[in-house]
Amino acid sequence: MAGKTVTRADLCEAVYAKVGLSRSESAALVELVLKEITDCLERGETVKLSSFGSFVVRKKGQRVGRNPKTGKEVPISPRRVMVFKPSAILKQRINSNSGSDSPAS
Repeated sequence: MAGKTVTRADLCEAVYAKVGLSRSESAALVELVLKEITDCLERGETVKLSSFGSFVVRKKGQRVGRNPKTGKEVPISPRRVMVFKPSAILKQRINSNSGSDSPAS
């Protein structure tokens, strides 16, 4: 069930085709949006995109993990992780289109 991976170049091409900017302007616009999202997340801010979802930065405290090879307990240092929460609208769109892109048998 592996689908196509959409790259930055694909996003730039879609903006170029749909908005009518030049290819270089489309690429700059995509890069600017991605940079702004990244900068907000680095500062620990939540990025909420209506009808799409939210990117949330969470803090995970120190915990004890286990080395699967040796079974030895190892401390895992505290860190920040990013979580994506899809909106109800996005979940609904994904589930309503789930059968339309499956390969024919």
